[in-house]
Amino acid sequence: MQLYARIGLATCLTLSSATIASAADIAPLLAPTAQPQETKSGWKFTIAPYFWVAGLTGDVGQFGLPPVHVDASFSDIWDKLDFAFMAMGEARNGPYSIFGDVIYTKLSASGSTPNGILANSVDVDSTSFSALLGVGYAIYEDQSANLDIVGGLRVWSVDTTLSFSGGLLDGVSRDDGATWVDAVAGLRGTYNFTPEFYLTGWGLVGGGGADLDWDAALGLGYRFSDTISAVAGYRALGVDYSHDGFEYDTVQHGPILGVAIRF
Repeated sequence: MQLYARIGLATCLTLSSATIASAADIAPLLAPTAQPQETKSGWKFTIAPYFWVAGLTGDVGQFGLPPVHVDASFSDIWDKLDFAFMAMGEARNGPYSIFGDVIYTKLSASGSTPNGILANSVDVDSTSFSALLGVGYAIYEDQSANLDIVGGLRVWSVDTTLSFSGGLLDGVSRDDGATWVDAVAGLRGTYNFTPEFYLTGWGLVGGGGADLDWDAALGLGYRFSDTISAVAGYRALGVDYSHDGFEYDTVQHGPILGVAIRF
């Protein structure tokens, strides 16, 4: 059956949440680096809460029990999400940048076990938190395009409650969770078609606590002014973690929409 994941809820302009950003140079992804405002110290800042409607595909397991399979599209997330918050920010000085991305979701949904023998249905309550802190360096930049190399650490904290109904595990309910850290690295870039329209994207991959941690996105942006721009696109975030009977092997993916504010 189904389990649904992430959706961004922004501060600042409610669901006007910020653009596509994350793994790689987060805020610049939302706000192109070609025309930002600059402080007297040379630092430029961007904040970007964002709105992400993401489906979830993969397996969730705990205590060595058979994993619950998840295969959900982003179109039904509204029925399953209890609470969500996503936001990012960046500080940039010349070619150097420091950035962060925070994602928190709490949802209730249903899943299935292999062949339906151990249980007819499974209720799933899941709370997940991830936070990325990284640095970047511009390896290419001119008036129309820029390319940054980025790297950082992503902290994950996931808690799940599985409640089985029917089958051999009828009435069984278990809570489990895990916290781990992954190192990730990659590229992010922006290309300006016109002073207003631009294409932006990024890709990160790594691991550590997880066997695999990756993040990729592509979006089309529009610059309203030197301080405000909007982006619409598509993002996918995957992680494969398994330790001491706890399994979290998922891919979250879906449309993303947001607004970046620079100062």
